[in-house]
Amino acid sequence: MSRDRNPQAEQMGDESMVRNLAHQAEAIWPQEQPLFDRYGLSGALRILDLGCGTGEISRRLAQRYPQATVLGIDILESNLAVARRDSAAFGERIGYEVGDAFALDCADASFDLVACRHMSQAVPDFPQVLAEITRVLRPGGWLHLLSEDYGMLHMPVVARDSGQFDPDRFWNLNAVAFLQGVGCDGRIGRHSPALLEAAGYRDIAMDYLTVDTLRVPRATFADIMRAWRDGFAEALAGASGRTREEVIADFDTMIIAIETPPQYAVWHVPVASGRRAG
Repeated sequence: MSRDRNPQAEQMGDESMVRNLAHQAEAIWPQEQPLFDRYGLSGALRILDLGCGTGEISRRLAQRYPQATVLGIDILESNLAVARRDSAAFGERIGYEVGDAFALDCADASFDLVACRHMSQAVPDFPQVLAEITRVLRPGGWLHLLSEDYGMLHMPVVARDSGQFDPDRFWNLNAVAFLQGVGCDGRIGRHSPALLEAAGYRDIAMDYLTVDTLRVPRATFADIMRAWRDGFAEALAGASGRTREEVIADFDTMIIAIETPPQYAVWHVPVASGRRAG
């Protein structure tokens, strides 16, 4: 039996994901944008935003590369409807299509840059997706891969009426367990450089973007957590054998810590990049 290639469709299609993608872009893009300088790309580029969601980064890429055309591909039409609505000002420079990352309807070597963000942890068998990315990327073209890793979220340990709350245990026993249960890798961030090496990429680099309570507005960081809570609490509860109310209480504890100075919280966001050989 073939593995479900979109095991998080319910969560990705929830209205909370629209909020989440907007808050993540607000928090991450200011630090992420300078990484693109390394690739040395300019002119009439063809860019693929794979797993584009609501087009938050498709639009930012179009702004950064004013002569480029951007194709955003996502598996959910509901996300693309939002993306098309919010990208109308770019005209034909940005297009969106429903597509399967495991079997892209794109010609070989047809893109100068592929951006794949917040997707690798959401699909099983990501090396198969990476093979498709490599196929459609021209020799010498660049892959920009933002891969989440749920061992890289660090929140304060706090005392509650029910006992001490350890956020590290929360992410490992809830989020990582859920992803393992649906065939996904909740620690794929740390595994990404090795995957690029195995796929033959060159000039591989690993950068960490820091979403924390010093660099990012506390309200923005807290809103990312709220969106995760609203979209994933039910699924995490099912994976961990806990109640939805217990999972929500854990999220709320972390949200309060993020919102309350001088408590410190941080999410390290890995970005692996590499150039296709040839």
